[in-house]
Amino acid sequence: MGSAVCQGCHEEIFNGLQKNPHFKVDGSDRWGFKEQVCESCHGPGSLHAEAADPALIRNPLKVPLLEANRICLKCHLNQPSRVGSFRIAHARNQVACVLCHSIHKPKPKRTIEICGTCHLAQVTQFQRPYRHRLMEGAIDCIDCHNPHGRLLPGVLREVSANEPACFKCHGDKRGPFTFEHVPVRTEGCTACHEPHGSANPRMLIRANVRFLCLECHSNLGTSPSTTAIGGVPPAFHDLRSPRIQNCTICHVKIHGSHVNKVFLR
Repeated sequence: MGSAVCQGCHEEIFNGLQKNPHFKVDGSDRWGFKEQVCESCHGPGSLHAEAADPALIRNPLKVPLLEANRICLKCHLNQPSRVGSFRIAHARNQVACVLCHSIHKPKPKRTIEICGTCHLAQVTQFQRPYRHRLMEGAIDCIDCHNPHGRLLPGVLREVSANEPACFKCHGDKRGPFTFEHVPVRTEGCTACHEPHGSANPRMLIRANVRFLCLECHSNLGTSPSTTAIGGVPPAFHDLRSPRIQNCTICHVKIHGSHVNKVFLR
């Protein structure tokens, strides 16, 4: 029937579509639906136009998930963003493309408007005192996450040599270092930091720096009467003394160092 016929009844939707990237289909021969952008997704519309019966036109919101996604994949199948799309929770929870992507309306300015409708717990974390500045527009969800899927947990994006997306902004923490801090290499940034927001300075997972370090660096003496924490760290680190309760006063290069194996200055 062509787009002009659809516009006759669905003018408001058609006007919104003109501001959407999908409208490029209507003016190009590349996808084979020139001047038929509506029917590229909704299927042949002649019977629907004659009878004005909604049952005679395909509505991607009302068809099974796989069929709805198959409509989108006619054009988007070979795009890099689709890699891994069936390995993540979005697919396992039957989240169709059309539940996140706007087909007719203009593209939302920020993905938080979409992601926040389901990921309420994560949105709440961004209200904490120490956080990444998502709400101010400094970053967006897709700067760190690929909503279509990756092999990494949390569908985290990768940069450079398959490093976590954190290093796109925090490049000074990128290795390799001569002396590496093992958790940074094996567990990543989230071993010590809460990625969305925290009640603790520097977005740490513990309120006190020494408590975070002692999750790994603790080895109480063999005697029950031992009062100083010894072994690892050394026995002279009596953490009852305020002078050494903040480990990073001395161990400043905790992400890795080129000059000192215990990350001193």
